[in-house]
Amino acid sequence: MHPDVSKYNDAQDPADREICELLAREMDRNLPEAESRVWHGHPVWFLDGNPIAGYSRQKPGIRLMFWSGADFDEPGLNVIGRKFKDASVFFNAASGIKKRDLSRWLAKARTIQWDYKNVVKRKGRLERLKSPR
Repeated sequence: MHPDVSKYNDAQDPADREICELLAREMDRNLPEAESRVWHGHPVWFLDGNPIAGYSRQKPGIRLMFWSGADFDEPGLNVIGRKFKDASVFFNAASGIKKRDLSRWLAKARTIQWDYKNVVKRKGRLERLKSPR
């Protein structure tokens, strides 16, 4: 686990820390080729410089977000808007995390990607990088 991710997790209260540590372990295990770091104040995993998954502490709980999650076709993930392709879910206890679902979502994060790395250069327009076969 990246030292900055560990530092972020350690700064959380005990219940949130347990959630964060579980998420980080599972992301590292399921995405061994990904680079993790704290980006814009919270842990994010990147593939080839493109953000694909991360989590942050928000009022409703720990938010697990997938940058391209709107295209995962997963009922457990909430899609708020359509301009960007993100989807997320909130957790208030580590026991609420279903590892089977998380593994499936992480596999989709690897195969379904929109190009967030270059979104500023393209003036907010997203282009698909990868999609399911």
